Amino acid sequence: MICQECKQKPATLHFTKIINGEKTEVHLCEKCSQGKSDILMIDAGSNFSISSILAGLLNIDQGFTSTQQNPFVNGNDIRCDHCHLSYSQFARVGKFGCSSCYDSFSKQLEPILKRLHGGNSTHTGKIPKRIGGNISLRKKINDLKQELQMSILQEEFENAAEIRDEIRSLEKEAKSSEERSDLL
Repeated sequence: MICQECKQKPATLHFTKIINGEKTEVHLCEKCSQGKSDILMIDAGSNFSISSILAGLLNIDQGFTSTQQNPFVNGNDIRCDHCHLSYSQFARVGKFGCSSCYDSFSKQLEPILKRLHGGNSTHTGKIPKRIGGNISLRKKINDLKQELQMSILQEEFENAAEIRDEIRSLEKEAKSSEERSDLL
């Protein structure tokens, strides 16, 4: 893809902005992106990388005044038990020191992950459209079975009966879907 500004060099920065459901895409080369960094709300310096984007998400100090505290950094800075990286070092660099850092900083990462994943803290992945119907149906059945077990343990038997009926209905749907795909 060619840069939309200079129309000569290959685009290395692909920026997508969605506002009120309207999608805008910008494709720029490295040189043109440096001139547009204020518009794109990024630091497109020579060290532009994914880690710098992450560090930018974590370094929210600039928006806080001296009377307010940054909620992501506290007085007694948390350290990883394995590599001894502090959370403030991680926030500055944008990279973990080891795999144990995920566990050490889990409480601090939760709100950031929720912000990045649209309210979720876990990644659910994508399912291919062609076979996705049956896979998502199976996943929903498994989720309902777990919910059924919780209802039984909490002795919410009316709710458990409704969930049981929904599971049976979905299992019939899945079976008929499998039979149709076997015929094709």
